[in-house]
Amino acid sequence: MNYILLGPPGAGKGTQAKKIVEKFKIVHLSTGDMFREAKKSDPSIAALMEAGKLIPDEIVVNMVKNRLKKDDVKNGFLLDGFPRTLKQAKELDKSLKTENIKIDGVFSIIIDNEEAVKRISGRRVCKCGASFHIKFVPPKDADKCDYCGGQLTQRADDKEEVVRERLSVYDKQTKPLIDYYKNSGLLIDIDGLQNEKIVFEQISKFIENGR
Repeated sequence: MNYILLGPPGAGKGTQAKKIVEKFKIVHLSTGDMFREAKKSDPSIAALMEAGKLIPDEIVVNMVKNRLKKDDVKNGFLLDGFPRTLKQAKELDKSLKTENIKIDGVFSIIIDNEEAVKRISGRRVCKCGASFHIKFVPPKDADKCDYCGGQLTQRADDKEEVVRERLSVYDKQTKPLIDYYKNSGLLIDIDGLQNEKIVFEQISKFIENGR
């Protein structure tokens, strides 16, 4: 089973992806994770991410193509954060066709921009890896990690002005994917404003029914 997870920043893709791969025992392929790892050694990628810009198509496509060649994806995968542009989607289709791999469905988690800003700009993280939210999952002591006592910080790409830029980029470059996958009969709309448990139940039903 091979699926794609679409949605704007803050839609809850990461949360749902973890649940999906755990329940259905498939590999989570997150370009966000790939980028965060790559920016440690590539200043150009780091600069683009901190400004809320998209990584150039050719870099992303090659990164994903190489990842799809590994043996652990043979039993199924969930692509999270890719494709983000129509060009990337078409390149992915070509690559999958060459490898005789079929996409079973494309989940599109839908939320409005103001909800996305509220969700993302409230995030706070600790160097130990723990994460919080000033409204939804607040720490016991302001700006202090509940687990190690470390200082909580806001990632550069989680600041409101950057989030709004990311959403603007999404609207312009990623939304055309919705029509692309709708026309291919693969698109499955999911209301991301619902409780995360309900969102996951809906996604699970589609997968269990072979969509």
